[in-house]
Amino acid sequence: MEQPLHLASSSPRRAELLTALGLQFTQLGVDVDESRLGSEDPADMVLRLASEKANAAGDASIIIGADTAVVLGDEVFGKPRDREDAIAMLTRLSGCVHQVMTGVAVRSADSVQTALSVSDVRFRSVSAAEASEYWDTDEPADKAGAYAIQGRGGIFVESMSGSYSGVVGLPVYETAKLLAEAGIHVLKD
Repeated sequence: MEQPLHLASSSPRRAELLTALGLQFTQLGVDVDESRLGSEDPADMVLRLASEKANAAGDASIIIGADTAVVLGDEVFGKPRDREDAIAMLTRLSGCVHQVMTGVAVRSADSVQTALSVSDVRFRSVSAAEASEYWDTDEPADKAGAYAIQGRGGIFVESMSGSYSGVVGLPVYETAKLLAEAGIHVLKD
């Protein structure tokens, strides 16, 4: 009998990705300070936060934690604070290639294993007026970098290289590999 699986996130997008894999799980929202520590490397930050989320979810059998950040140079874009912050993020990403980093952690009884997904995303030029109109859809309010590639924000994405699911918020390849190491196999009935 497989151990119970829990997702330490209230993100509907992460839940949709796990559901699409045919996994049964419960969602446990966790409260973790998602601040960057000083000049912490963005990759280290998302891995640390994914682990903290997995560890904050209590004593359940197997727990998945994840964290996503949009990175332009050394600048880390989390979720926008408000309309002005979202518009500033989107216009800053306009016409540039940025990275989307998602750290995933799987905690089992004896360890926490982590993996990192890094994708390059090229934005077309985005005007402040378009960014403002996009904010009015309510879609970008809770998204790293103030956009959702799987939604209307996808119109800004000219191209990408890497993991689409990682940009959405949970890299499927890396997650399945970590789950297999913890004894949960995606393709096994």
